[in-house]
Amino acid sequence: MKLLRTLAGYAWEAKVVLTLAAFAVYNGEFRLVAQLRIKDPSVKYVAILKQLSVEHQLQAIDNIIESIIKVTKCIVEYCEMIKSNYIPEDTPPNYIPEDTLPLLDIIPAPVFLVLRGILACAFHISDLTQRSRDEYTKSTEEYSGELPSHFYENKDDIPWELKELPHLLDERHQNIEKKRHEELTNIKKKRHEEYYKNLICLFQDPHQDLDNVKYLRALISQKADTRPLEIGTSKSRFNLERLRWRQVLLLISDLSLSNEEIVNLDHIYKERQNRAEVEYEIVWLPVVDATTWDEAKRFRFEELKSKMPWYAVHDPLIIEPPVIKFIRNDWHFDKKMIIVSLDPQGRVSSLNAIHMLWVWGNLAFPFTDEKDQVLWNAESWRLQLVADGIDPTILDWIEKGKYICLYGGDDLEWIRKFTVRAKVVAGLAGISLELLYVGRSTATRERIRKVNKVIETENLSRFWPDYTSNWFFWSRMDSMRCSKAKHHKTVKNDEILKEVMTLLSYDGSGGGWVMVWRGSNETARANGPLTLLTLDDFEAWKNEAAKSGFVPTLKDELKRRHTPDHCIRLIIPGFGPDIPDRVECPDCGREMEKFLKIRCCTD
Repeated sequence: MKLLRTLAGYAWEAKVVLTLAAFAVYNGEFRLVAQLRIKDPSVKYVAILKQLSVEHQLQAIDNIIESIIKVTKCIVEYCEMIKSNYIPEDTPPNYIPEDTLPLLDIIPAPVFLVLRGILACAFHISDLTQRSRDEYTKSTEEYSGELPSHFYENKDDIPWELKELPHLLDERHQNIEKKRHEELTNIKKKRHEEYYKNLICLFQDPHQDLDNVKYLRALISQKADTRPLEIGTSKSRFNLERLRWRQVLLLISDLSLSNEEIVNLDHIYKERQNRAEVEYEIVWLPVVDATTWDEAKRFRFEELKSKMPWYAVHDPLIIEPPVIKFIRNDWHFDKKMIIVSLDPQGRVSSLNAIHMLWVWGNLAFPFTDEKDQVLWNAESWRLQLVADGIDPTILDWIEKGKYICLYGGDDLEWIRKFTVRAKVVAGLAGISLELLYVGRSTATRERIRKVNKVIETENLSRFWPDYTSNWFFWSRMDSMRCSKAKHHKTVKNDEILKEVMTLLSYDGSGGGWVMVWRGSNETARANGPLTLLTLDDFEAWKNEAAKSGFVPTLKDELKRRHTPDHCIRLIIPGFGPDIPDRVECPDCGREMEKFLKIRCCTD
């Protein structure tokens, strides 16, 4: 208690540190003297004395000291954590606000126990020092070659206090650690909430006098002297200054990013070099769960990054949890890849520019929603739009005036029947018809490969040998749907959306479909069974086809044979703002029912 009164003017953590420092000097002097005595060759039995009479007590003292140091460190860390997070910097020294006092209530008891332990150690060291001095004096006076009989008495009994204090100290250490962990969790939660609110304010109210680095730093790394960016293909590291005043596309995805997405984005990214007015950079922000991060995911991250010629964060774990929360809640990321477009001032020009990139490529620069709308206003439903950037052969067919038939599905029996019948009808009609298989959006890579193999073996039609082209065709169709939905278009007021939705519904229904073109705008389309039925009845309308044209007549015949009884399924990948609240059937105009389909693709 006298010691506590002496230290009354100091904070709790200072009381234990000062006392421990004083004890360290005292204990150090004792150990130094003990070591010197052991090394004295004129007193041979001192080592035996140390072993027989005081070794266990010294070990007990060492155990207490170890516990004392552990608890002292814990007390200091806890107090520093509380003061740095709950007490303002301009607070007077040793003043603790009333609302913070309850957080420090756990500290006095362990401080008292630490001081008690230090005093106990000091007392027993003093006792051992006196005993050793007495034994040394007697030995130099009475030594006759044998140890005195009293050295063989049981002097290994450890005082109760030396035995129990380590246990008491360890209990206090566990209590403080538990409380420290709880408060650390609360502090981290509070900091994350403030971080998240700051992100919302920053991006909702951008300042005109700021550049994009402030925004990128808030998302990626708040430390100005770090190099958080890396170009995967070259392994070169860069700081955020490289992106100052640049148009930046933030590629946001998890580790399920597909090879097809990377390949097509890589093509668009490299093609920008052919346009002097198009300048932008891509930065990959991978969204991962730090609690489940392991070596397998690390390997997957490095594998994906190595394929990217653009910037990526060098380590996904540097992206703070509040940023991930912001990306999910405010930028609506949910597993499906998005690209957020930031202008040179850091302002969001599009919450998801991926649909612009897939539909327009670099024509959409600077990737604003306004530019997207301008491009749509100048567009119509034509074959160039359907197949743009996928197969240049189609453009050559258009110039040569050929009839072009795109068809899809994965029913091999229907594919055989349709392609054979289509060739027969083309011969009877005297037209040059090119058949091109474009796959099915929900078919796996292996399934498309099998269908392509049959088409090739049986010489049924042309096909795209690479799965990436099939994937990109359907991704563009879905991107058209999403882009139109963003601009609040419906099948009733937008012809392009109606055709896209029809094509997607054919694909989702799984029975095959056909779309016949001549030139850019003359087209007819229907589902697989209706098309086959109409072609089988070609004799009934071949004269009209010769007079009015094959495609217009086919369109009329398909419409005449169409029945109101139908079942159309529309499979829309993903969730979020891309899905409108109300979806109308592109065939009959009635509102479609919504169902939830959960699918796992192991391809």
